[in-house]
Amino acid sequence: MVKTKEIFLILHNVRSSQNVGAIFRVADAAGASKIYLTGYTPAPRDRFGRPNRQVIKTALGAEKFVKWAKFQNISKLISKLKAESLSDGKAGYKLIALEISPKSVDYRKVKITGPTVIIVGNEVRGLSPKILTRCDLVAEIPMRGRKESLNVAVALGVFLFSLF
Repeated sequence: MVKTKEIFLILHNVRSSQNVGAIFRVADAAGASKIYLTGYTPAPRDRFGRPNRQVIKTALGAEKFVKWAKFQNISKLISKLKAESLSDGKAGYKLIALEISPKSVDYRKVKITGPTVIIVGNEVRGLSPKILTRCDLVAEIPMRGRKESLNVAVALGVFLFSLF
């Protein structure tokens, strides 16, 4: 496995267990370091350790290889990640939201140089303006068809593999 960049993912209020499972597979394929599941995003296992069969079925075992943590409050998680000291002594991770926004940039123009967190949100509502203001950058995938967006797992896959 080639791992050239340290990338973490936050899935915030993603409602579909199938999307979560697909993202675990994409994260494994792209070499993501860890997935944070926030809000009501389903996890591979619930708080009692019982498996979420839909997540596990779609992940096809990737949930065993990609580190993950359930973190209820995204605001506290963002504050923690921004304040955390990195191994090179610099503070915090670069946070990038993948979202349609008036301030977003074309995802093909995004370059990362250090540890990065990519945040995706709910399949219908996306990420709130409050979360977007806490991010260092908002990236979007331009749409050529009639639909306004891609499925969250597909969009994250396109974006992750564009970074390498």
